[in-house]
Amino acid sequence: MLADSDTRWKWGALTARRLAGSPEAGAAERPVEISGLLLRGRATPTPRQLAEVGEVGVDAGRVREVTAVEFLHTVRDEAYDVVVLALVGGAVQAMLHGLAALDLPRRPVVVTGYVGVVYEKLADGLLLRHGADVVLANSRHDGARFRAVYEGVGADASSVTEAALPFLGGEPHRAEEGRDTVVFAAQPSVPASRADRMYLLRRLVEHARLHPAREVLLKLRSKPGEHTTHIEELPYQRLAERIPGGLPPNFSLVYGHMGEVLDRTDLLVTVSSTAALESLHRRIPTAILSDLGVREALGNHHFIGSGLITSWDHLDGGRRPEPDTEWLAGQGVAADGTYGAAYDTARVRVAALLAAGPLPRLAPYYTPATAPGYLPGILARYHLGPDGHPLPGAVTAQETGRVRGAVRETVRNAARGAYRHGVQRIAPVIRRMGEL
Repeated sequence: MLADSDTRWKWGALTARRLAGSPEAGAAERPVEISGLLLRGRATPTPRQLAEVGEVGVDAGRVREVTAVEFLHTVRDEAYDVVVLALVGGAVQAMLHGLAALDLPRRPVVVTGYVGVVYEKLADGLLLRHGADVVLANSRHDGARFRAVYEGVGADASSVTEAALPFLGGEPHRAEEGRDTVVFAAQPSVPASRADRMYLLRRLVEHARLHPAREVLLKLRSKPGEHTTHIEELPYQRLAERIPGGLPPNFSLVYGHMGEVLDRTDLLVTVSSTAALESLHRRIPTAILSDLGVREALGNHHFIGSGLITSWDHLDGGRRPEPDTEWLAGQGVAADGTYGAAYDTARVRVAALLAAGPLPRLAPYYTPATAPGYLPGILARYHLGPDGHPLPGAVTAQETGRVRGAVRETVRNAARGAYRHGVQRIAPVIRRMGEL
């Protein structure tokens, strides 16, 4: 499994376990070894972030970072049966072309998909994933949309396979006497502006002050300086320092595994986080905010028809949204208890591909002939040429000796730290100066 961020690591590792038929997936356990690799980039998770993801069946201590070319060499040398690409669309496309260029006598089955709600760049993201043997859809709703996109451009849609988010689970919500906990699930890039983020934070703090007996938690994805799937230029931790009068005693900032936070949640509030689906799966009261509008840019338009869209004014007054059962049925949250079978179709498909003998060469929709002005640039970002082979200079001899290896790793870590500092601290300042 190859991942490029903390959330995709979680999705990829758990997807690999579901496909392998782990007990949690509702099937008998089989002796399957899952290897985890991290694609080196701006969002490469830190050890702390990997630890907070929780138990995913991959030993975090044995995880190593690789470049795209190093990953391709690993696939060539290790002879994997299945490769799960838990990556951003462009990286998936690059790996597909790179794997095709390897022209292995017996290549692995390639699986990919989305880590959560697909509310933007549907066509772009899907076509960048085309060519994988299995493109997982997290719900019946997504499956229909995915097939429509592929068929609409004349691409083979047989790879689209309905499943579910692999990290849904936990005990159904049960109210406890004396417990009243509201959790706001923050998102790194939604909303994007300082004014909008300060508005949401201010309303959350005001909610805590209106209900002093209620525990109000702000669930954060990362600490300042860390990156997740999306860049967070305005961390809520920094904004919270500017709240007039400080934070009330019943208000807390929390990190950690989302499932553990949901264990003590009585109302989950968010703009459009995938945490809403986790919450709904456990029958926890869930609210999608309309305060900043219902807009594609926010992703909350995905919840139109859900019955969950509401505002802080209504929540302050005690209103709790009731989910629409028909909408839920199409979203893959499986609150009806059918989640154990959600990966059955995907496992059958992967098993059939493994049993089919040597598989044909991977054939993505994008080629130098179909997208000559788009594909080469995507591949070049990962040091691959238009034919999928490494660009000159992309392959370097492995350094020998512990000292040289340690020096190289130290330099890489320092460079990545400097890049993150520039993106999160310096770039926002420059943009604000440009707006003056």
